[in-house]
Amino acid sequence: MKQKLSIKIYLQHLQKLIPLIWLEKAQYIHSWMLYKWLLFGSSKQLSCSEKSIMVFSPHQDDETFGCGGMIAYKRELNIPVAVVFITDGKGSSVDEDGQNQIIQTRQQEAIAALKILGVEVSNIHFLAKPDGKLPELHDEEHQQTIHEITELVNHYQPGEIYVPHQKDCHRDHEATYTLVRTAIQQAYINVEIFQYPVWLFWRAPIFILLKLKDIASAYKFSITSVQDKKKRAIASYASQINSLPRGFISQFLDSHEIYFKS
Repeated sequence: MKQKLSIKIYLQHLQKLIPLIWLEKAQYIHSWMLYKWLLFGSSKQLSCSEKSIMVFSPHQDDETFGCGGMIAYKRELNIPVAVVFITDGKGSSVDEDGQNQIIQTRQQEAIAALKILGVEVSNIHFLAKPDGKLPELHDEEHQQTIHEITELVNHYQPGEIYVPHQKDCHRDHEATYTLVRTAIQQAYINVEIFQYPVWLFWRAPIFILLKLKDIASAYKFSITSVQDKKKRAIASYASQINSLPRGFISQFLDSHEIYFKS
């Protein structure tokens, strides 16, 4: 764990020394090459099962970027889908008034995006934990969050759970993975777990943070028939799109989604 943290800290310092335009170009090339390598080389084909699913999303937009195609595909087959947002999403605004407004805006955008993908409002849940601070929850709130997730899992009894990759290079994303895995252990359920990448390809240098053993568990899922729905759902997040790095969104508009099976 200490070695992993030291590598991340070193990479963060290194990134600060590189001009932003060069850094984003390098990250785009790295992301594109890794995606293509997995798509045409080392990943296995994933078919859509008839199992119901739960998607856990750290912020309002991660679910659409990471597995919007899977959500839409399942819903077109009338397979139940539930989506749980862990944080309130206010971290994308700096002032207090703006934070209160962005919470409401992002919730509305999430509902609109998931409506396009076919998810009913009654199956969308907002836990409203502090954005950017999931790893720092005090013990009581940490346990309460696990309890809330466990209750939702027991309520829906999904056949598959989708959660951000454990090495997704974002503290809330990695904390979400840990919270959900702990909750699953406490739930009365036998479920398949799929990890979806959001920042993984963009920020995790191959062979440094992302190892060959990680890549070996990769699966590709064709979303050709629902690509337009996913594109429109991504566009619903108008408050977030312009703040993302150039080229970042394009990696989610392709014909396949990549998952890693736990």
